[in-house]
Amino acid sequence: MNDVEGDLIELALNGEFDVIVHGCNCFCTMGAGLAKAIKFEFPEAYQADLETEKGSEDKLGKYSQVTVQRGNHKITILNAYTQFHWRGRGVKADYNAIKEVFSNIKTEFCGKRIGYPLIGAGLAGGDWNIISEIIDSKLMGERHTLVRFEK
Repeated sequence: MNDVEGDLIELALNGEFDVIVHGCNCFCTMGAGLAKAIKFEFPEAYQADLETEKGSEDKLGKYSQVTVQRGNHKITILNAYTQFHWRGRGVKADYNAIKEVFSNIKTEFCGKRIGYPLIGAGLAGGDWNIISEIIDSKLMGERHTLVRFEK
């Protein structure tokens, strides 16, 4: 896992990544954190989220996706359903869903440059030590980068 500081969206727009992944809940909100920024910058990604069934637990471990053209670069945005809801305190990240998401990403996007934030460890309250081990094991051999938001 590469580890950099910066802005995931800006890096993607500058051509650093072919695929960006961000964690979502299963209720089509994209109302906080990086999801809100993605909703603003890539409304097509939000539209892909809205085309899924709101509140369905079946979405856990899956993702909706859209590929957009920005300048001379195509970016695929993955809305990864890594938590069921967003309400309340405590851990909302679903480690099994994260495993499934990244296993599917490895299969579908092998050889692509993949960027992601601290998925599941921010607002979802998950343990980054556990999550990073999951991602590293599922994306072994791939070019993938954690982008820690630069304040």
